[in-house]
Amino acid sequence: MAMIKDRTLTAPPPNPETERFWRAAEDGKLLIGRCLDTGKAFYYPRALSPFTLSDRVEWIAASGRATIYTFSYMPRAPEPFAIAYVELEEGPLMLTNIVDCDSDALAIGLPVRLVFKPTADGPPIPMFTPA
Repeated sequence: MAMIKDRTLTAPPPNPETERFWRAAEDGKLLIGRCLDTGKAFYYPRALSPFTLSDRVEWIAASGRATIYTFSYMPRAPEPFAIAYVELEEGPLMLTNIVDCDSDALAIGLPVRLVFKPTADGPPIPMFTPA
């Protein structure tokens, strides 16, 4: 049993495709894409739909609710951490860190909620903690 804390990470450099995503993160919002042809939501930020390769995409604010789809706990790292794929309420899977919880609390299917954690040099990064 160990407490999983957040790690200070380096922010990825924004580019024209992701700039809007990172501006929203600074405001505490997680943006995901939705294909206007299929209605399906997707994550990571990009200009083309992964379903149709169309540029008919809109940005929507995710609810911030998700469940752990799968996870890996790294207890022997200098600072123990957990990474996970979480299934967003809107449908897409998102690779993220699980923070601010006891390692024994981690389980597939665990409800989690969005939190933003500061980076060393840029906008905050979306992570999740037990709901």
